[in-house]
Amino acid sequence: MKKDCIYLNGLNFYAYHGLFPEETKLGQRFIVDLALYLDLSRAGQTDQMTDSAHYGEVYDSVKRVVEGEPFKLIERLAQAIADEVLASQALVDALQVKVTKPDPPIPGHYDSVAVEIYRERH
Repeated sequence: MKKDCIYLNGLNFYAYHGLFPEETKLGQRFIVDLALYLDLSRAGQTDQMTDSAHYGEVYDSVKRVVEGEPFKLIERLAQAIADEVLASQALVDALQVKVTKPDPPIPGHYDSVAVEIYRERH
C-alpha cells in the first residue's frame, strides 16, 4: 500500500562528525532531508495535529541527534536520526533520511557527499 509523505528539506546543522581529527575538532555543516511515510487521511479530515507527525518535534529530534554525540560515519548519523524519529513519532511507519556533507576533507571537485537510508518500523 502506498503511503502519504511529509518532507522536511534542507535542515542545516553544524556538528563534529567525521573520521579525521580536524573534522571532530573544527566541525562542519551537515544537511538533513527527511521523508516521513504515514497515513495522512485522518489528518486531512480532522485538521488535528494529533493525527499527523509534528514537524517541530521532528526537527528538534534531528537537531538533538546531529548536534549531539559525534559519529565517525554519516551512515551511523543517518541511522541514529532514523531511530530517534521512529521512536518519537508513533504515526510514522517508515522514513527516508538523507545526510549531506557539503565540505568533506577529501581532495577533488564536487558539490557534496551524502548517504540516504530507508527504514521501516518493525
